[in-house]
Amino acid sequence: MPSKIFVNLPVTDLTRSIRFFEALGWSFDRRFTDERAGCLVIGDDIFVMLLTEPFFASFTKKSIADTSDSTEAIIALSEDTRDEVDRIADAALAAGAVEAQQTQETSPMYTRSFYDLDGHHWEIFWMDPASVPA
Repeated sequence: MPSKIFVNLPVTDLTRSIRFFEALGWSFDRRFTDERAGCLVIGDDIFVMLLTEPFFASFTKKSIADTSDSTEAIIALSEDTRDEVDRIADAALAAGAVEAQQTQETSPMYTRSFYDLDGHHWEIFWMDPASVPA
């Protein structure tokens, strides 16, 4: 049975974050979404739990990373086409994200990256299937 991944991210304004990620074309599983958490569905086995900061803090004894000063992780997602990479990155920037790095086009990868509304670093990439060894 394949594993599922649930990335947990703290957010300052859950409603605003939900609207942001919906603008990127992603959806939320309403069964696991309430006033403290939003279950962002990226794929069949990929989920991001957007947790209000107080709720997120209840799961750890460490302080929440200040994303204006540090990077706690880079969330990298592969897409099937360059066009889909551009669609997501353009939608993110239009919805208020900030470009993290300039577009990278280092064969065989094409990557766009942004900081979401809470400063989390996302990289959306496509890898040319013809360049991957069999």
